[in-house]
Amino acid sequence: MEKLSVVSPLGLEVVKSSGSAPRLDTLAGKTIGEVWNGVFKGNLTFPVLRRLLQEKYPDLKIIPYTEFPHAPHSDNPARQKELADEIIAIAKRQDCDALITGNGA
Repeated sequence: MEKLSVVSPLGLEVVKSSGSAPRLDTLAGKTIGEVWNGVFKGNLTFPVLRRLLQEKYPDLKIIPYTEFPHAPHSDNPARQKELADEIIAIAKRQDCDALITGNGA
């Protein structure tokens, strides 16, 4: 009888999930950053989200996606980590309390 080896197409877990950060109790007085990956017309949707959020929370400060590096999908883990580190550094410098990283699709 022939013995065959099988490799799972799912692969191994590369990054250990750590869960989500706790939700903010309010957006009042907070600073929010926008991060766009180039998908689903963020150049159109982010300004609308920004306007609606600032109507509801007048003292909300929003750092627009143009202030962060463009974060397109990449199959290169080293580049993904580099982009994430850049985004984190800017968010910290801007005192962001949270980031909006998805906007549709």
